[in-house]
Amino acid sequence: MAEKTIMLVCAAGMSTSLLVSRMQKAAEADGIEANIFATGASDADNKLESTDVDVLLLGPQVRFMEGQFKTKLADKGIPVEVIDMKAYGMMDGETVLQQGLNLAK
Repeated sequence: MAEKTIMLVCAAGMSTSLLVSRMQKAAEADGIEANIFATGASDADNKLESTDVDVLLLGPQVRFMEGQFKTKLADKGIPVEVIDMKAYGMMDGETVLQQGLNLAK
């Protein structure tokens, strides 16, 4: 499977950094090549212009942005979804990684 790029967007980019490292550990353990990074909502547009992203996952605290990202990314075919609240709260890297990979197919 080709490397997948998963972008996480949260309010400031800080709360998801721990989740990103757990997702990377889960990907390594599963033998999956993934480029996973987090950014704040204010910088998301810049990142989308400069980075080739396969999936965009939104932190629960910015779920209200789901509609605008879906509209913005529809023509690029980039799926957008809000991270599962329970998985986010538990910082469950494996579950969130699988959520992203399932969207990327």
